This record gives sequence, C-alpha cells and structure tokens, in this order.
Amino acid sequence: MTLATDLMNWALYAAFVILTAAQIMAIIRLWIGPSTGDRILALDTMFINAIGLIVLLGIAQGTQIYFEAALIIAMLGFVSTVAYARFVLRGDIIE
Repeated sequence: MTLATDLMNWALYAAFVILTAAQIMAIIRLWIGPSTGDRILALDTMFINAIGLIVLLGIAQGTQIYFEAALIIAMLGFVSTVAYARFVLRGDIIE
C-alpha cells in the first residue's frame, strides 16, 4: 500500500467516526428538545448526516448505488422537513 492509499483509508475512517458522533448528538437533541423547532432541526440534521454516511460508504466500497440512495434520502428528507414544519406552524399540510 502506498502513502496515498493509507491516507485515504485514514480519512475515510475519521469521517465515519465524526459523522457518527454528529448523528448521535443530533439524536440527543431530538430526544431532549426543548422546543419543537429544535426537534425539526435535529431531524433535518439527522437526514444530512445519514446522507453523508451513505456517501462515505459508497466511496469506501467503490460502488455507485449508494449515491442514488443518498439522492432519494435527500429528497425525502427535504419534503418531510417542510411538511413537518408546515404542520407545526399551520396545523395542516395540504391547504
């Protein structure tokens, strides 16, 4: 193995650890709240962290299917965050 490969593997492992820690912190924020806005932001952050973890998994395994899954999760995360925020603010999702 060359130095560049070792550095790439180390960077991937470090990124996995950092994103996992960020995901755990977002779960804690979702759990303790204190307000609904904090919980909405924590949920959106969890979607972003999940996308990052899936992309890193795709890079580590060298496959492209994970990138398509990350795009689908990104779309679902955006729509669900907007829908939940509208429900909290207005009481309904569809006008």
